[in-house]
Amino acid sequence: MSTYHFIAASEAFLTVEEPLEEVLRERVRHYGEQGKEIDFWLVKRPAFLDAPQLEPIGSAVPRPAAAVVSTDEKFITFLKLRLEFVATGRFEAPSTSIPDALASAT
Repeated sequence: MSTYHFIAASEAFLTVEEPLEEVLRERVRHYGEQGKEIDFWLVKRPAFLDAPQLEPIGSAVPRPAAAVVSTDEKFITFLKLRLEFVATGRFEAPSTSIPDALASAT
């Protein structure tokens, strides 16, 4: 089982209103230079927000939603500070309510 950390907001906010693509592109470049594996994903319409244990967070996120999910808690903290108006959380997967957290990762 792995722990995933995330930020979530409306899909329009994360993919249109904010320069998230630039931040993620820079992160990919940096990881490439460091020889590090990608440990984050942009997930459009994340099903994990509907899991019972994430209901308080999931119900607060406007739909359609999007999320950046990572195993790196510090990266998610950075995104939260950079983007401000996002929900944050974490979950363990796979679990009975979240069988494949990244099934819809893009």
